[in-house]
Amino acid sequence: QVQLVESGGGLVQAGESLRLSCEASGFSLDYYAIAWFRQAPGKEREGVLCISTNGRTTNYADSVEGRFTISRDNDKSTVYLQMNSLKPEDTAVYYCAAGGWCHPRPTSYWGNGTLVTVSS
Repeated sequence: QVQLVESGGGLVQAGESLRLSCEASGFSLDYYAIAWFRQAPGKEREGVLCISTNGRTTNYADSVEGRFTISRDNDKSTVYLQMNSLKPEDTAVYYCAAGGWCHPRPTSYWGNGTLVTVSS
């Protein structure tokens, strides 16, 4: 059974950091690009960052440039989203998704999301 499970969300204050994890099971992460998306209350889901099978990263959102980074550990079947200098506008449910490439955005498999709340 193909599954993506996000974890690491929580409530933090502005300026703090969080690291989200996306653990894959039921398929080999080595062959998939993984992207992080987020959806804030009342807004559409937006892409954040993506990492391809060869480790190349793609930034979908200018607002996270220089603050968020994505990495992968295929041995652990896990992709990480390191979020630094968090802002209240980063508050959202964060989802990971798997697919063939970062362009077009990977949407073959989705996790259920993890909530990140940033207080001012």
